[in-house]
Amino acid sequence: MRSPHVRTRTRAIGILLTLALAIPLTVLATLAPSSTAGAATTPAGPRAAGVKMGYFTEWGVYDRNYHVKNMVTSGTAEKINTINYAFGNVQGGRCTMGDSFAAIEKSYTADQSVDGVADTWDQPLRGNFNQLLKLKKKYPHIKILWSFGGWTWSGGFTQAMQNPAAFAQSCYDLVNDPRWQGLFDGIDLDWEYPNACGLSCDSSGPAVMKDMMQAFRGTFGDQLVTAAVTADASAGGKIEAADYAGAAQYADWYNVMTYDFFGAWDAQGPTAPHSPLTSYDGIPKQGFDSSAAIEKFKAAGVPANKLLLGIGFYGRGWTGVTQAGPGGTATGPAPGTYEQGIDDYKELKSKCPATGTVAGTAYAHCGNQWWSYDTPQTVGGKMSYAKQQGLGGAFIWELSGDTANGELMSAVNSGLG
Repeated sequence: MRSPHVRTRTRAIGILLTLALAIPLTVLATLAPSSTAGAATTPAGPRAAGVKMGYFTEWGVYDRNYHVKNMVTSGTAEKINTINYAFGNVQGGRCTMGDSFAAIEKSYTADQSVDGVADTWDQPLRGNFNQLLKLKKKYPHIKILWSFGGWTWSGGFTQAMQNPAAFAQSCYDLVNDPRWQGLFDGIDLDWEYPNACGLSCDSSGPAVMKDMMQAFRGTFGDQLVTAAVTADASAGGKIEAADYAGAAQYADWYNVMTYDFFGAWDAQGPTAPHSPLTSYDGIPKQGFDSSAAIEKFKAAGVPANKLLLGIGFYGRGWTGVTQAGPGGTATGPAPGTYEQGIDDYKELKSKCPATGTVAGTAYAHCGNQWWSYDTPQTVGGKMSYAKQQGLGGAFIWELSGDTANGELMSAVNSGLG
């Protein structure tokens, strides 16, 4: 069985474009501010209280036509307090920029811009970064972190962790580059997965997670340092592969990727919800549910208020399905707007409306297709769970999947209070 959290987040063309533009950023690196010697090593726990975070994808400005201004027009900017900008790359032992055109070069007209002011040809910073700076000015409560890695770009972490101090310093220099001074409030490390396999495999040993977070805390000082982490709570699974508890003392919080447990990479099924809150009779694999992951992290010693519950703003689906409930057979992945087997909530809510719920999430059977995704109602139930467990909040992957009026983000906001 393919491992969970296979986050195929872009169309192939989007990946190729981003990879083609992925370059090490060395210009002005020597001018970037250095980290403070003797910086604090343990962040205060309350910093994670009430986090409402969403990932903004760099490539979303292309086919998805989702821009920073959409966070304003949808009402999301008023309901969110943290944004993770995804993704920077990890290459040659250091943090590098992903798509520099989308990040700092793309020009915005007045009607596309957050503040209604058009970019000029000679301004030093354009693109997403400039729009995000404008967003922070308009909504000063928002913190922004630059996230590095992700499913596609996690392969460089192994090499980088051969020299943790140099790795951390390279990331600090890039995140705090003078050209976008004041934009980022810290860094998110999305390694899929330390001492385990994702798109590629790492065998650095269990201590590598703790070593990484300790190095980044020492370098970033009082800036935010977070990590996206596996939700594989199966026996002998990925949570057990690395010292997440030891690393937690250096992290402000963990984004627990409680989605993509099941999907049409198992082309014949059985159909199963990709983001179940709890286990249920007939679940294809034990330990592949959100509450199992949260409980396993807590049992290992990770404080509850440093765990964020992950919510997918998308669904996963199969075709060739006759059974209405979960557990049916299929013939392959259902067609999606951008790629097979996956589609945004904003598309699914009308083309294949929910017909039932299982394990705290929704599913839909329409024609010969079977989809699972969260609705405002099931998001509300998950937020109640997060509060009951004393979690630090919730995060979503990713913002462009929501409706134009931000109904899923509204459910996260009202559910957490």
